[in-house]
Amino acid sequence: MQGEGQYAIYFQCWLPEQTPKALLLVVHGAGEHSGRYRHVAEFFAAQGVGVAALDHRGHGRSDGIPGHIDAFGDYLADLTRFHNDVEERFPDVPIFLLGHSLGGLIVCHYLLQQQDRFVGCILSGALIQSSLQPGWAQMGFIRLLARLAPQFGIMQLDASGVSRDPEEVKKYVEDPLVLHGKASARMVREFFAGMAALKLGAAGITVPILILHGDADVLTSPDGSRELCQNISSTDKTLIIYPGLYHEIFNEPERLDVLEQVLKWCALRLPAG
Repeated sequence: MQGEGQYAIYFQCWLPEQTPKALLLVVHGAGEHSGRYRHVAEFFAAQGVGVAALDHRGHGRSDGIPGHIDAFGDYLADLTRFHNDVEERFPDVPIFLLGHSLGGLIVCHYLLQQQDRFVGCILSGALIQSSLQPGWAQMGFIRLLARLAPQFGIMQLDASGVSRDPEEVKKYVEDPLVLHGKASARMVREFFAGMAALKLGAAGITVPILILHGDADVLTSPDGSRELCQNISSTDKTLIIYPGLYHEIFNEPERLDVLEQVLKWCALRLPAG
């Protein structure tokens, strides 16, 4: 998927045998890629729900510099292109949005622009607050570095926080499409700027929303999901904090229970007919 003068953005679809009764757009987290959601997509496709997932700029098979982004708005621009493309291919099919981690932050900002185009949204371990929040002096240094040496790597995720399942951690570590280096100073600055902006604008979110988080998540804070649930204006909102689960709730031993909960939530919000 590429427009004139634009980055090529890769995406893939998993479809049921019949016309999908709904579509789920998956927006992945920092450093990963759409292929890591194959098991999620196959679960939904087996239930008649099509799934489409993109690779963010600088991630997976999309163009861009790994571990770097110039501006947070670039994620929104690419998501818009992806969303428009999928919607053109499947007109009149209800669409849900699912964002994990950084994808959750991106999705929240996108809802503030485009929420009327969705019947609902699911957030998984959304990056609303971070356990790695820098102090004011460190944040000032990051902002300076983001201007002077924007591509300089400064922050790396700890793979052990992904899942309690050692096999899932192993797959993550050995996946060549996962970013195993550091996120750039500009990328990190844009993450924290995006979180700060959402705090100011969260009340503008009104779409039905399901907010999920593991309470043992050390990569993104479950308190951020609690705060978001309080601050949004949606009248149809559900917050579930799973005891003991790590960051990637769709890759935890309890993944099937989580997926079935999401499926049930979506089914109850599909238009009648």
